[in-house]
Amino acid sequence: MPFGHSLIDTLVAGFALAFGLGLLANRLRLSPLLGYILAGLAVGPHTPGFVADIELAPQLAEIGVILLMFGTGLHFAPRDLMAVRSVALPGALAQIAVATLLGWVLGEALGLGHGEALLMGFSVSVASTVVLVRALDERRQIRSPAGRLAVGWLLVEDLVMILALVLLPLLAAGAEARGSAGLAAQMGFVLLKVAAFIGLMAVLGTRLLPRVLILIAHERSRELFTLGVLAIALGIAWLAYTVFDASFALGAFVAGLVLAASPLGQTAAERSLPLRDAFSVLFFVSVGMLFNPAVLIERPLAVAGLLGIVIVGKSLAALAITAAFGQDRVTGLTIAASLAQAGEFTFILAGLGLALGLLSPGTHDLVLAAALLSIATNPWIFRLADRWAGPRDASRSQYP
Repeated sequence: MPFGHSLIDTLVAGFALAFGLGLLANRLRLSPLLGYILAGLAVGPHTPGFVADIELAPQLAEIGVILLMFGTGLHFAPRDLMAVRSVALPGALAQIAVATLLGWVLGEALGLGHGEALLMGFSVSVASTVVLVRALDERRQIRSPAGRLAVGWLLVEDLVMILALVLLPLLAAGAEARGSAGLAAQMGFVLLKVAAFIGLMAVLGTRLLPRVLILIAHERSRELFTLGVLAIALGIAWLAYTVFDASFALGAFVAGLVLAASPLGQTAAERSLPLRDAFSVLFFVSVGMLFNPAVLIERPLAVAGLLGIVIVGKSLAALAITAAFGQDRVTGLTIAASLAQAGEFTFILAGLGLALGLLSPGTHDLVLAAALLSIATNPWIFRLADRWAGPRDASRSQYP
């Protein structure tokens, strides 16, 4: 069997390089996500040497997305969002709109179509919760008013992106619909089925699944409990996709929400964490496999323009929005630095846009390049924000 064309070879190469490069990134005080994506780049078709099976990349990414979203649901904190909703909700929506508009302007200048330009801007409008939490934790700001507002802000962004994952395939099929009325009717029908799915999970899922977990726990088997949690997550994701025309991602997110509300939710999160982490790493490796770094040389101005939207455009929007809501300079700078990067939802949306034909390979590479550079530079953005903020005085932050 030739080396480099089997599942086991891809897993071995992906995990080994992800560990090494992730460890290096961590030592350099960068996000390990950067190392995982570079690992995928190293085994991808756009770099010399060993080439992993590129046909496996989308499948590994799909599993990674399901478990990523399951973990997001397990750790989603409605209380944190409700505590800062008066600022986080309108602020996040306004910031997403600004970033999307700026991306559309850049896309028009680059000669992209209206839809592709809008999706490019929308993809980079969201920041990574993983990168944010790491940065706040290093500064011991995770429980500060500014930190709680930043986390709540990104929770709103996550919810918007989850909705986008449901609607994007419908928009891609809009050309086949009979006019705008046909598309609107199709979208309304799918949203109705999505609402039915969420209602089903809210009524039956919250009553049935906790009892199932308790029955599994009575078996006193760690393996069976872990397997049961994963079976529930994947089963609900499959149900959402095949029966209710929702995305795997939405189904997995709802599964995480339902299990998090159960008495054994914390145990479920802990038991499923190792496998979720492993497949999350594979997701980022698969993203790197699909990335062509030649875009950095062939289109440096386009990369710089999109990176400017992520770092400068989103940050200035955050500063203006927080000031409009009466937040102090420390809070505004914390939010601005938090948003000056693009993360996992950027990669998910870009990959989905590429698969649906809404993004060209060149635009997909452009989005990935800007996201990677923003993740790499985010620690310095936070240090700059800390310098401008001066002595921290979290007590001044208030939520109207």
